[in-house]
This record gives sequence, structure tokens and C-alpha cells, in this order.
Amino acid sequence: MARFARHVERECGVPVDGYEQLWSWSVEHPDQFWTAVWEFFGVRAPRGETVLADRSMPGARWFPGTRLNYAEEVLDQATVDRPALLVLSEGGNPQEVSWRELRRDVAALAGQLRRWGVKPGDRVGAYLPNIPQAVVAMLASASIGAVWACCPPDYGTTTVVDRLAQIEPVVLIVADGYRYGGREIPRTAEADAIVAALPSVRHVVAVDHLGGASLPGAIAWSDAVAEEAEPAFARLPFDHPLWILYSSGTTGLPKGLVHGHGGILLEHLKFIGLHGDVRPGDRYFWYTSTGWMVWNTLVSSLRLGATAVLYDGSPTWPEPGALWRLAEKTRLTHLGVGAGYITGSQKAGLAPARENDLAPLRALMATGSPLPLDGWHWVVEHVKPGVWLDSPSGGTDVCSAFVGGCTLKPLYAGEIQCRMLGVAIEAWQDDGRPVVDEIGELVITAPLPSMPVYFWNDPDGSRYRDAYFTTFPGVWRHGDWVTLTSRGTAIVHGRSDSTINRHGVRLGSADIHVVVERFDEIRESLVIGAELPGGGYYMPLFVVLAQGVTLDEALERRLVEAIRIELSPRHVPDEILVAPGIPHTLTGKRLEVPVKRLIQGLPLEAAVNPGVVDRPDLLDYYAAIGRRVASRSPASR
Repeated sequence: MARFARHVERECGVPVDGYEQLWSWSVEHPDQFWTAVWEFFGVRAPRGETVLADRSMPGARWFPGTRLNYAEEVLDQATVDRPALLVLSEGGNPQEVSWRELRRDVAALAGQLRRWGVKPGDRVGAYLPNIPQAVVAMLASASIGAVWACCPPDYGTTTVVDRLAQIEPVVLIVADGYRYGGREIPRTAEADAIVAALPSVRHVVAVDHLGGASLPGAIAWSDAVAEEAEPAFARLPFDHPLWILYSSGTTGLPKGLVHGHGGILLEHLKFIGLHGDVRPGDRYFWYTSTGWMVWNTLVSSLRLGATAVLYDGSPTWPEPGALWRLAEKTRLTHLGVGAGYITGSQKAGLAPARENDLAPLRALMATGSPLPLDGWHWVVEHVKPGVWLDSPSGGTDVCSAFVGGCTLKPLYAGEIQCRMLGVAIEAWQDDGRPVVDEIGELVITAPLPSMPVYFWNDPDGSRYRDAYFTTFPGVWRHGDWVTLTSRGTAIVHGRSDSTINRHGVRLGSADIHVVVERFDEIRESLVIGAELPGGGYYMPLFVVLAQGVTLDEALERRLVEAIRIELSPRHVPDEILVAPGIPHTLTGKRLEVPVKRLIQGLPLEAAVNPGVVDRPDLLDYYAAIGRRVASRSPASR
């Protein structure tokens, strides 16, 4: 980031006195800023003269006339003498994949796809865990202009078909299973059912990951990459589709978010390179499946000369410190985890600084949900003195973050360091008035190059507009509550579509979760604010207790007192209920809105699609609570 600031001063003639001045320039002069990113990172493709031809949202047009290829840029680092990938499964040692091997396999698979008649715009689908074949297949697809879409093998058959049937892939690449919690989990039967449900598929490639049964009629991966070929990359329009990521699809079919080659390239150079401080020779890891957008950033880290570390397995097997041990074993410089892993490590009494050699670790990245304040202090005290805690927040929608880390700014516990460069982010009240040091709707007032090019099967753009632009026409409403502070930091309070609005005051559910989950007795929590017929309002707090704990009067009193003191009396729930578990989306986010709908009495089939829930068996519990609430008099609340 410091070198980039000097580049801006030297090449753009812009004086930079600290990060906030750099940010202001980046949002006021997007043409100059994104040109500077292009030049600073040495993008190989020639750049056209026009940067932003149309600034309207939706519909912004970036770099018209410019042609490039994401895979060509990523593989531009292929001459370096360090591994491109480090690959681990549970209990195993890291295996290296060299740049030469990666480039060779990408070229070989791309050649096979071409021989099968795959052309630019065709879709290549996948059902793969976080293994090298997924990286190879994504880059091979991108190199010829095919559009990539991947589902992890922990998704059930219906969930995968709901996604892939929409895009009609012509090639499907599947694995025979994955590893988790000390077990090998076969998925050949599921893969066979998925193939049968996708009549568009002309060729199937089977990856023998577990040594399981072969798939009838499929081509073995080893055969698909057997014939060597010269690397060849189709230079494509800047906004040519690169991959399709999916919304959670908690109700109805998930939306297919289409991202472009150029927008993702530039956004990830900025996100990972500038804000993530990823440099040549670094080792970059996120604990993720292939279904979460941070997997895509793993691949993009290759463009910065980093080694991407891939892991197929559980973060807590054979013991809670598995990822800290992985960080030591692979000499990570960047470790990315969900905030829940940090709080889980804290509750388990782990001391990574004492138990593991983390000398190379510069950055610990935590996202997915807000990290409790105690978690920030625990990282500083128990992970590594001086480690940089980066807590980015954004979304699958842009495959990046809006707020995140910055090495030029101080770090305040509980606050995200900065508004990211190029992101014209504001916090708005309902009337469109921007506020500072107050909670407001997270909005983006100017386009970003990695905003979706379009939604799949949305020819008139209506679904795209409805998703982001109907609340404030021409302005992106993301659906999060955020506080932007007067010192340029940010605090994300949770989803605004699950907002608790109690006595006319908006409350962030995440703020309550943070307080409650600091208790060792609480494994996880979920708070809901539900408007009821007749003007009633119900705000229950569901808690999942640690093993051997009961919710007695003393514990309930301590929880209520902590919420009252640390937040406010308005944050205190109507009642605290012991739940058998908290349901999540398949990417690990609490299922707040569907649970709210169940509490409001909607039938289960209308409230949520069970196929996108990690534990659909829990839904009956919340539906029963909804029926109990409906039997009461709402006016009494």
C-alpha cells in the first residue's frame, strides 16, 4: 500500500498525505485510480484509452475496447522457482504443485475442452472439493473463455442441480468424494445423479480423489490432461463472463451472479495485493470450500506471486487447533478463517503462540461474521505478538470486500480499519441522508468493476435491479447495517433485512451475538425480531449451550445483564430459549431471515429451501416455535 501511494504521487501527480486522502482521491477519480492499479501491478494486456464509459448503476461499462484473459494474467507468474500450490488433506503433509505443473495441466485440459468443441461463453460446471484439479479446471475454462461454476461436494444433489441446471453446462467435472472429520465421504452416487439431471452435459470428467468407484461413462482426469498442449489464451472483452457465483438461495432458486474477467482481475489485485498486502513468495490460505467466494481469491493470489494453500478437511480435526497446526506446517504468511474459528479457539483454551511456530505469519484474516471484542484481544495476546488482524467485509455479490484492512492505518479493537480504495461507501438513513458515527444502510454510490456483469437468466435486468437498486434508485444497497466512523473505520452490525426494530429503534443482531457468545457456556446464538399480526413484536434469543451446561436462572441473569450493560435495555430479548442448534446456509451464515419467517408463522416450504441449509432437521424446531407464538395473543407483546 505504501509503494502504491508513492506510485500515485509519482505517476499521477497526486499528493498523498495518509490513507484517507488516498481513499478520497480513489473514489473521486475512478478513471485515474483504476489506471494506477493496472499499471502498478503490471497487467499484461494492452489497456484501452477509456476506463469508465458509463457510470450509471446498474449498467456501468468499464474499459470498453480492452481485451484480456484472467487465466493468462494469473499464469503470468509461471516462471518463478517456488510452488504454485501447496495441497493438504486431513492428517497429511503438504504436497507441492509447481508452476510448471500447473501451467502444463491448465494447457492440457484447455486443449481437451477445445477438442470437445467448448467455445467462449459455454459453461463448465464442477462438483469438486478444494483440490488442485479445481484450480486447474477453473483456469483452463477461463483460458478459452468458457464460464466456470463450481459446487462443493458437501452440497446435496438437489442443491447442486438447482444451481447448475440454470446454466446448462456442456462439461461437468466431478470428484468421487471429500474428507472431513477423519472420514472419507464418498459422493459418486450423488455425482451420478447430478449428471443424470443435467441433459446439457456432453462430457464428464471424473477426479479420483479418494480412490473410489469410477463414474460410468466419464473420462478419467488423468486422461483429460494426458495430451500436452501449448498454453493459449483467448483475449476477451473486459466484461466477458469469467465465473458464476450463487446467492444462498434460501427461498427460491439461487441467483447466478456473473462476474467478468477484467473486473475480477483488477478488484482482486486491489483487494489481495493492496489491502491484503500479499507479495511474491507469500503463502496465502483461507479455510474455505469451493462454494465460497474466498476460494476464488485463493486462485487470484497466484497473480501476485503467492503460493495458494489448499486444504480438504475439517478445521477442528483431529483437535480444535488443526488450522494453527496447518499454519505452522505450511509456513503461512496469511491465514484466513471464519470469526467463529477464533472464538472457538479462545473457548478451547488454545495458545497458538506457545503451541505452534507461527514466525512467518504476518496477517490473520477473519470474516463471515463480526468478531467479538474479546476475540480481538485474544488474537493479540495468544496468536502472535504484532500479528495484523484483518477483518474484511463484503460479499459474494462483488467477490470482494467493501471495508477491510490497511497497513497504513492503526488497528482499533472491534473496528474494521478502512473503507477500501475505489469503494464509494456510505451509511444512509431511510431518507438517503448519509451519516457518520451512526448506524445506517451500507450503500455504494458509484460503480465498482467487479459488480456483477448481470444475473444469469435475467434478460431484462429486473432481478438485478430488484436485488440492489430499488430502495435507492441508482445506488447499490447491500443489505448490511454499518457504522462509518469519523476516523475512517467501519463496524458492520449484521444484515439489514433481518433488522431488529424494537420500539422504533434499529438494533443489529450481530451486536447481540457478539456479547452472548463471549460466554463460555454458549456455543452459538441467534436473535430474531419478528413483527406479528395485530401489531405485536417478538424478540427471542436462541442459544446453543456448551456440553454439560444448563440454562438456569443464574446464567440467564448474567446474559441479560451483559446485554443490558454492554448494549442497552432495548437489546434485552423477550425470552432466552435453548435450541438444539442454529441453522446456517451452506456457506456458514446464520439463517436469520428464514427463521424470522418461521417465527412469523409462514409454512416451512414458503419460508426456506431446506436444500441450502446445513442442518435442515433443525427447521422443524423453529417452525414449532412459530406455531406456539401464533397461538398467543400478539397484542400482549
